Amino acid sequence: MRAAEQALIEFEIAVETFRVEVENFSRLHHQKLGPMYARLDELDAQIAEARAARTGDPEDARKAAEARARVMPMPGVEELFHGWMDGEGLFPEAEAMLTDQPVRPPQRVRPSEEARKLYRELARKAHPDLAQEDAERARREEFITRVNAAYARGEEALLRELAEEWAAGPAPAERSPSPSEELYARLEWLAQRKEMLALVARELEDGAIGSMLRMAPEDPDRLLDEIADKLLADVAAREAELAELVGQ
Repeated sequence: MRAAEQALIEFEIAVETFRVEVENFSRLHHQKLGPMYARLDELDAQIAEARAARTGDPEDARKAAEARARVMPMPGVEELFHGWMDGEGLFPEAEAMLTDQPVRPPQRVRPSEEARKLYRELARKAHPDLAQEDAERARREEFITRVNAAYARGEEALLRELAEEWAAGPAPAERSPSPSEELYARLEWLAQRKEMLALVARELEDGAIGSMLRMAPEDPDRLLDEIADKLLADVAAREAELAELVGQ
């Protein structure tokens, strides 16, 4: 039983670690490459429209309409300034963009190796599945929620504080032997939990971001740079194609 529980905890740690990596990479991917994808969509629409105007072909006109429909619509005022300002005015980053000042790059949230180590140690010690009584399980669930949040933000100092807090807290109660019926029910629950986690892990791995991460697990920044270079080349090629069509 203890071996099965420990294996499940290790599996949960691995899944949660990968989920945080996927979320962080997805955020960076959107921040860095999102404008390039939008530019390509706009260029595709302009190329299709220019071709339709030149040929007068109804099929080209249909393709142009489809290409334009794929372009993100112009946002309203509320959407346009979402994330740029609050009740006190523009954020510093937004003001910098509007005044042509250097813009601070988006914060990269990627837990350090020390943060990873602290998270794993805390998860192994404080996991709710190690509790027998409801009160102890509730205490652990509240604590591990704070641990997960600190890890997701990459807050190494806070993880150290949480480790100290756990060490100073009440020691986990010793387990008393369980009846055979409870043992079987517990094993069945562990099996179901593992199956659910396996499904979550598979969905993360099979997703677009997870698949990209698996291509460069040790250096995802390099992968982003490579994709950005390719997108820039695609943008240049589309701009040249558009210039040729408009110039004819």
